[in-house]
Amino acid sequence: MAVALKLSDELVEDAKATAAAEHRSVPKQIEYWARIGKCVLENPDMPLRLIQDTMLSLEETKAGQAKPYVFG
Repeated sequence: MAVALKLSDELVEDAKATAAAEHRSVPKQIEYWARIGKCVLENPDMPLRLIQDTMLSLEETKAGQAKPYVFG
């Protein structure tokens, strides 16, 4: 469900530059920041890189790109 929000001009301008570098739309960039921020707040003891890698691995699994890890 899409919802219209009022965001500061500064946030939108920051998102434009990062969105272009990350090949995302501005709304998707802000959504990504919000999801990362939520995960960080819910997992304060986890490093940011681990949270990002976990989110990536979940998306790769959904896309059928995950391979089982073989020990040894």
